Amino acid sequence: MKRISTIFIAVVLAVLTACIMPAQVFADSVVEYISEVKVFMDSYSEAESEGYKLLSDDKGKPVDLNQGAGGGWGSKGDNEVYLGYKTTTNSKEAVTDLALMNMKGGYDVAEYDALMETYIKSQLIPFVEHFIEAVKEYRINYNSDNEFNAGRAGYVHDLLNKYTDDDCGGAALGDLLLNETKFEMGDEAYNALSDEEKNNHCDIVTLLAQSNGHVTLMLENLITRATDTNENTWLERFAEMTCDDLIDALNMTPTDAGRELARLYDDDAQLILDKWDAFRSALADYENAQERLDNYNEKEVAAAYERYNALTDNSTPEEIDRATKAFNEARKKENQMLADSETVTLCKYLSDIDYPYDGGDTTMYDFFCLEYEEITDNIEWLYPLVASLSTGQRAGLEFLTLPEMMEMAGTDPEDMDYEAIEDIQPVSAYDGVNRDIYKKGGVALTSDALRDKVTDEILGSKSLSGGTITMIVISSIVTAAFLFSVGVKVYYMAQHMSAVSQLNHMSARTRSLASELGATRITSMQNSKFMNGFIKGFGVAAVIVSAITVYLSYRDMQNYYKVDFTPIPHFMVDEKDITGYNSRGEKIVIKNQAAYYKAAECNRKKKAEYYNTVGTCADMNGDVGRQWLALYVNKNEAMDPILASSLKAVVNSTSVPAGYTTGIHMFGSEAAFNLNSGLYDWNQSAKSVFVYYKTDDGAASNTGSNFTGGAVAITGGAGFVIGALATALGLTVSKKKKETA
Repeated sequence: MKRISTIFIAVVLAVLTACIMPAQVFADSVVEYISEVKVFMDSYSEAESEGYKLLSDDKGKPVDLNQGAGGGWGSKGDNEVYLGYKTTTNSKEAVTDLALMNMKGGYDVAEYDALMETYIKSQLIPFVEHFIEAVKEYRINYNSDNEFNAGRAGYVHDLLNKYTDDDCGGAALGDLLLNETKFEMGDEAYNALSDEEKNNHCDIVTLLAQSNGHVTLMLENLITRATDTNENTWLERFAEMTCDDLIDALNMTPTDAGRELARLYDDDAQLILDKWDAFRSALADYENAQERLDNYNEKEVAAAYERYNALTDNSTPEEIDRATKAFNEARKKENQMLADSETVTLCKYLSDIDYPYDGGDTTMYDFFCLEYEEITDNIEWLYPLVASLSTGQRAGLEFLTLPEMMEMAGTDPEDMDYEAIEDIQPVSAYDGVNRDIYKKGGVALTSDALRDKVTDEILGSKSLSGGTITMIVISSIVTAAFLFSVGVKVYYMAQHMSAVSQLNHMSARTRSLASELGATRITSMQNSKFMNGFIKGFGVAAVIVSAITVYLSYRDMQNYYKVDFTPIPHFMVDEKDITGYNSRGEKIVIKNQAAYYKAAECNRKKKAEYYNTVGTCADMNGDVGRQWLALYVNKNEAMDPILASSLKAVVNSTSVPAGYTTGIHMFGSEAAFNLNSGLYDWNQSAKSVFVYYKTDDGAASNTGSNFTGGAVAITGGAGFVIGALATALGLTVSKKKKETA
């Protein structure tokens, strides 16, 4: 069977090379996104020197997000809180979400550790057990005498060598995978090696779990391309095999043979079926693709590239804008040309291969143009295709599109362009990945289920203790006794004054009789030592008891306002289901265990009360609330970036600004959250504060990623992958030169 044309080979390999080459980062001349946030507590004097802008009101005054929510008598007082942010014009560096978690919220560190362990045991290890067969075929082919097989594996080896493994001393992946992995050796044999010897054997489980998502996809895709140790290709074997041949080979009754074939091939046939509509649609577009190719203006595209590459730092914004728009348009045309070349080449290639799938005079092209429903009703027609694949190819089947499978069968080693990859600089497989998230205890998990379990102790403890309340009662009694005694003293003084007045108006004889009858008694009561001592004693007691009561009350209020902070998790991962679509446009749900959020930093100093507990993780309550309220930042290329100009603080109002739908929110809710909520602040009458923002809809790029990204490379039993070829064909750039990532 003849090989696919060199044009088709060049198209596919050029795309693969583009996937591996380090991308250039370009700036946008217009739109600014938030790239980083930092919380400034009490003082924002450092913000400007650190390059942060502050969230301000319409008059340009920084907005205090705490608004006197610290508490009352005995509290730590108010602590102003300001939000600082930096901007970028590169959407890939942008913040895409800002979420809050309270100290007693629905998160669990142990749950996350269990999730990771479950993920590795239930998903990753079973996948590796299967995928290692593809790696073995790669090794066999690399050392094979078969020039075709050795050529494919050799090219894949050189491409993989552009990625290095930090855990193996920076060794290149292409070389490492020629040796047994730690998984194949087993822990006992691997641990018996010296540190130097271990550098020759990669830990493929760790590599697939923690590497950069693009590396994960490329590793899986490229290794699969290097499989198949047979003398002929899978497509050649497929062309010579029908379902009837498989039934005859089993030497069973038709019914039993059908069951056995379904057991052997049905799962992989379903994987091919999922790719069917996308491939069939491309083939059906043959005539339009040929017309677009005929009208493709290569000189125009080349000229646009030249103008773009000629841009310098001295170019004007207008020149940059025009050149960038022309470049992106040229890139789209070239990508369309690549896709059309693939379509036209495949149509011609498959039309030359006879394949009587139904016993008639049909070609391979006719077979792949069958309607999806017809293949669904006759799934056994795909069994020969699966049977024609090698063990390694079947292990990596889900990582290739059908066009890539065709290319794999038709690639001629003589047409491989080794020069295209010589100048590519090696990059770490873990480039851009914060591996701290894989340390045990370093990340907390939140989910709808965990959040639903939480009931906050909103009222907290009683403000006054029983002892203080008792002292208040005693103080009240003593004070009452003191006031009573003073009242008696005043009463007798009044009586004495009245008696004296009356005596002054009497005759001498009458005055003498009156004195004998009572005036003298009144005077003695007024001047009684007992009465004076009684008053003085209760007065002193009242002062002492009142002072004790005030002290105990203040102490109790301090205890009431005192909060024992727990550590703020440095990372929060939100486990939730996300909606996606399969290759036929059907709505599906993909389990997303990869929405990683990093705790925002603040300007808390080492001498601060809670520094040893929460470090520099930001508390939106300014360290004076009922609980900490931590701010978490997410950067996810699959989500739309936050527009810096859209940040808006709304104080003392619950009205949502026109055009806004979300803002800084609690995990599990999209609605903006009151940063001065009485749930977590002491002052129930503090002004409400909401921070709203908008996102740049449509700016997200749905690139594949591993466990740490937005759409995981491996989920379910074996995996969900976004095709590397399709991803590469969708690349564009933004508007201003020029900084190399």
